[in-house]
Amino acid sequence: MLTLSFACSSSAIPKTTFTSSNINHKSSFNGIRIAHALPSAPLRTTTTRQSVVMMAKREEELKEIRAKTTEQINDEIVDLKGELFMLRLQRSARNEFKSSDFRRMRKRVARMLTVKREREIDDGIGKRQSRKLDRQWRKSIVPRPPPSLIKLQEEEAAEEAKESAASA
Repeated sequence: MLTLSFACSSSAIPKTTFTSSNINHKSSFNGIRIAHALPSAPLRTTTTRQSVVMMAKREEELKEIRAKTTEQINDEIVDLKGELFMLRLQRSARNEFKSSDFRRMRKRVARMLTVKREREIDDGIGKRQSRKLDRQWRKSIVPRPPPSLIKLQEEEAAEEAKESAASA
């Protein structure tokens, strides 16, 4: 048995002893075992109530998406991707924005693409044909500003009209 002891002249720090037993190992290192006297932190448990609410919201959103036509889904995907682009611009310009919007929009786009693919599977479209159709769809997209930018432009135009009416 190998024993290693530390002692301090201060009475506040107790004497610490490390022991290593079982020297019959082939390795020259036997390790040191240190017992912690600190109480362990209680484990955090997730409440099922929160997960049930999240699942209910998700199911509502999926029902809402499934009620739309494929063209409406495609249009909303384009709009959401434009909104994501605007959020990235706001982040790079260090403007105020909600960071949770990134995840929310990405998840919504993913759900829409999933519903779109489910419909393709129901129609008997294979994976290769689906990718080909997706490439064609992406090429056919006409660039347009996202809804938030259109709204911002309308607000600015209204303010300018108000100012010009007030000055005239």
